[in-house]
Amino acid sequence: MTDHIHDPATPENTTKKKHGVVVGVDGSKRALAAAIWALREAQRINAPLTMVSAYTLPIFPSVAVDAATGGHEDSALAQSCRQILEATQAELGQTDVEIRTAVELGDPGSVLVDYSYDAELLVAGPRGRGGFLGLLVGSVSRGLPAQAKCPVVLVPRGAEESRADTDAPVVVASDGSHQGRVAMLRAAEETQRRSSSCRLRVVSAMAPVSSAVEWLPSTVDERAMFDELRDKVNAGVAWLQSHFPDLKIESEVVDGVPVDAIVAESESARLTVVGTRGLGGFTGALLGSTSQGIAAHARGPVMIVPYAEDPRLEDRDEYGPMIDQDPVL
Repeated sequence: MTDHIHDPATPENTTKKKHGVVVGVDGSKRALAAAIWALREAQRINAPLTMVSAYTLPIFPSVAVDAATGGHEDSALAQSCRQILEATQAELGQTDVEIRTAVELGDPGSVLVDYSYDAELLVAGPRGRGGFLGLLVGSVSRGLPAQAKCPVVLVPRGAEESRADTDAPVVVASDGSHQGRVAMLRAAEETQRRSSSCRLRVVSAMAPVSSAVEWLPSTVDERAMFDELRDKVNAGVAWLQSHFPDLKIESEVVDGVPVDAIVAESESARLTVVGTRGLGGFTGALLGSTSQGIAAHARGPVMIVPYAEDPRLEDRDEYGPMIDQDPVL
């Protein structure tokens, strides 16, 4: 096992092999669950697994640490990280996947963002024990999905077991935004890579409005809104099917709060996919309360896909009406 200090700015790192699947490790059971899932994913896509542990030095106003030689705190913390990585690798057992390890000095969120520049995927547990991954329920959970240059997967403890031998689908949250469509494309790719029998389930949710909007004249209006949303989702599915003609795709518009709807879907999904930002709806909230709600309550792995320009988006308007209002999911 080797460890190193990673510097993404050096010329050496501009030509090195990709890190493959990167997983943050802090010694917690949740981090181990993430590592188990990440190992299986690395094996599935024939990529190396890079396990990363990070630490920061305590700040003492009256004590200066010699940057050239390091200090006792530095070496002790680094050694602790190495031991955590060794223990995690031992828990993973024998595998034909190439496993790399790295100990990093720095803020955990920044460390993972640095790795994302040269990674296929970042994997983490949504909660740790107050260390490396413990920050994921705070600022890192909001910042990492927005700043990472590759998809981020949060794996709740207990969700590391594979659902590959079941009929569980890949689920994607649809809100009609460009970001949501990018997530749909990635979800379709993830479905296609899993097995010929795996299907993609496209879900959009509309929270009941009649109880919250007193001036709404009747439930007929709400029904019309629901039907209109369903037509737009169907058009989006037709567009997606055109790019993945052999993929099994189903869709549903459900009544309910978006977060609750996606959490419920995650219980039986192989993977739940969402975008990073939308037009103010579901994906737009991923940097706020919605992302925290999913991270805290999801019952399966959740992939958060960063927005990137995709030429396949250009022909979406050829397949029917689009959601041109604030998305409901």
